[in-house]
Formats: sequence, structure tokens, C-alpha cells
Amino acid sequence: MQTAEWASRERSGPLDVVVTGLPSDAHTWNLVFIQLLIEDLGHHVINLGPCVPQDEIVESCGKYQPDLLVVSTVNGHGFQDADQLIRAIRSRWELAGLPAVIGGKLGVLGAEQRAGHGRRLREAGFDAVFQEDPEQGQDAGLGAFEAFIARLDAERGPAAPLPGDGAPAAPLPADGSPAAGRVPADLAPVASAASLEGVAG
Repeated sequence: MQTAEWASRERSGPLDVVVTGLPSDAHTWNLVFIQLLIEDLGHHVINLGPCVPQDEIVESCGKYQPDLLVVSTVNGHGFQDADQLIRAIRSRWELAGLPAVIGGKLGVLGAEQRAGHGRRLREAGFDAVFQEDPEQGQDAGLGAFEAFIARLDAERGPAAPLPGDGAPAAPLPADGSPAAGRVPADLAPVASAASLEGVAG
């Protein structure tokens, strides 16, 4: 897979992050917690809230062109919604390179189901899956999630030069070509069963 050139534009400064729940999940505390965490790391957050229809999430990503999509679920039934969501996102050429992660409680069974869900969601298109895992503990999950954000921030290109009049450079126009790829391979954990309990689940 080639290195991503997401949205065909240079980016600098804080990350713009879309945080969302899934259509079947009415919980809000996890979304507020993760918003505060990301903002505490110095980045901007657009929080779509709970019970967001899939089409609204996809359209919001197209509208806001974020640097990262964070999906959070805690009701234990997020796997099916998440699988459909990421496939819908990856089917749109302009979103094919959008870094996207999910965290929380994706199923209601044990470790074997957690591993299967994580693998299948990464295969479907998520760049990282952070799941509830009582054996790992909350701090491990928080650390892994924060490290992912830090690496993503560090991998972005330098700021675009300013025009002669000092006005900010306009974003490059979309040329209709598909995105080159997603997040570079070294940004995505090979297998993360780390808990984001309290962050994304």
C-alpha cells in the first residue's frame, strides 16, 4: 500500500478530528470524554454525538475533510454498524485515505470474539481498533491511542508556503483522482487489543 496523501493538501497545526458514535449506540459520556482528551492534546474536535446515521457520518467526513475519524461505541453491538460504516467511507474516493480508528466495546463475548472483530474491522478499512480488554487495563489503551494521534500528527506534511500578499494559500482543488492510500503502515498497530475503556468504550 502506498503512503497516503489524504485530501491532496499540505496540513500543519492541530489535527482536525471528527468524533462520532454509531447509529445503534445512544451513549454520550464516551464521546465527551474522548473529545476532551483530544482537545487536551491540542487538537480540534467536531463531535457528531450519539446515534448518528451512517450517511450523516460519511457526509460529515466529506464536508469537514478531517485529519482523523474516531468512532466510539460502548453498547457491545458496534461491530456490525462499524463494519458497514467503514466500507461506506472507503467506497468514496475522496475518503479512501482518511485515517479512521474505532474503540470501545464491539461485542458481548470474550477474547476470541474481540480478536476476530478487531481483525475484520482492520481488513474492512479501519487503521486501528482499540477494544475493551480487562486484562490490559485502561492506561494501556489510553497510551496506545495517544501514541497513534502523536504519530499521525508527526507524519503530516509541512505547512504550505504563503502567497506573496501574506494570505493563506488556498487548498489544492480536487482533481477527481482516487486517494493514493491510507495511513502509512507504521502508523497502524498490527494488533491492538488495548482498552480504550473510558475513552472510546
